[in-house]
Amino acid sequence: MVRALASRSTLRRGAFAGCALVVALATAACTGDADPEPQPSPQPTKTGKPTDKPRQVTFGAYGTDEEVAAFQSVVDSFNATSTTRQVTLKSWPDHESALEDVLAGNGPDAFLTSRIDLGQLVDAEALQPVSLLLDERGVDFGDRFSRDAVDAFAMNDDLQCMAYSISPMVIYYNTRLVDWDKMERRELDVPTANSDGVRDRWTLAEFGEAARFASRRGDRRGVWIDPTLQGLAPFIYSGGGQVFNDDREPTSLAFSDDGTREALSQTLAILRDSTVTPTNAQLARATPVQLFKRGELAMIAGFRNLTPQLRDAEKLDFDVMPMPTINDRATVGDITGLCLSADSKVTGDAADFIAYAVSDAASATVAKTGYIVPANTEVASSEDFLAPELEPADAAVFNASIRYMVVPPFIDQRLELIEAVTPFLERMVTAPGVLDLDLITEQIDTASQTILSPETETETPSETPTDDESSETPVE
Repeated sequence: MVRALASRSTLRRGAFAGCALVVALATAACTGDADPEPQPSPQPTKTGKPTDKPRQVTFGAYGTDEEVAAFQSVVDSFNATSTTRQVTLKSWPDHESALEDVLAGNGPDAFLTSRIDLGQLVDAEALQPVSLLLDERGVDFGDRFSRDAVDAFAMNDDLQCMAYSISPMVIYYNTRLVDWDKMERRELDVPTANSDGVRDRWTLAEFGEAARFASRRGDRRGVWIDPTLQGLAPFIYSGGGQVFNDDREPTSLAFSDDGTREALSQTLAILRDSTVTPTNAQLARATPVQLFKRGELAMIAGFRNLTPQLRDAEKLDFDVMPMPTINDRATVGDITGLCLSADSKVTGDAADFIAYAVSDAASATVAKTGYIVPANTEVASSEDFLAPELEPADAAVFNASIRYMVVPPFIDQRLELIEAVTPFLERMVTAPGVLDLDLITEQIDTASQTILSPETETETPSETPTDDESSETPVE
């Protein structure tokens, strides 16, 4: 699934006036119960007469089979509490499929969406804001939900959808290949443990040291970071750079900015080191995740949804660390919310279901699958999510990283942008030889302008960089 890229606006600053909205809602809703029971909402019939037939409500969700099964359990629990309405689950394999259905007018009454699709849904007038409806149902927008996640769905001075999950990008590492104690005995540069003995922050230099240590024997390799906007964004932001030239309405990427180039120069010194990254032969026979599961790769970047399949891998011991720091802590993430369709004829019942779905008990049902970091802070700090008996041992890293997430501007042509710049990003990160960083970053920005501001396009780069385009200036 293509996940959210980052912009310089941080979640905690409350993009689109979200913080002001949430403070008002928190004040009004602080008396709500932790686990609101779904209450029947009167829905008039065409004749105005009562009917014994349950009102039909549809709820749409996307994800793996295990995630969908967990959502079905939530639906079943809700249905067991009432005889006046019946919720039916509709599922999609990914958020792109869900978005397509909703924009085509086939959306369910309530549905799961990705924050990166919010702009298109609002522009299409496909949503009913949920703030007042959930406030009436006692949903506590204050301490019980991640302010960062709630702010992400605030737009046009209203809460468009209710935050459901928020998963920052972290580094998964093989604890056998990256052995902190052994590295420390060898007087290598390692992260410092906090008062609880947890190594919860590290520098780019320490990250590089771990990659080199894990690559010291045989064909094992230290690290792989996807050569994509999403994969590189945390390093760019941490180093003081920009991904886009504007937080709200970008007309170009900002890879040729001095701050971005400096951050990339430091990062690429590690990512372009052929002694610590997988060989072409290794990548030809397996994906980076497969290499990691086999113990042939020590570190990869990923989100919470990677956890279940790593738990199922044989002979794999792993944990997580936050993204490494150059100057400031930064990461990107995947945020989901529960929305109400503008076309729903059972708005009250659909709002009842959303209020139930974000309650402690219902959120815990899905969190136990291991795929999400719940926006419900009570559940996120509970054993239902942290699962102390399972890996990763330091699952709290996900919660701690949320405050450092940055979110993207809304870009309708997101997939076209990715397609336009990916060939240049791949060459920048993986092509052998000497790299002209100034040239390749200018090409990346120019390629982005064909999508973000085609009317101001001055030059269209070739679709795929040629070998003679990187020749003189090395990345230091």
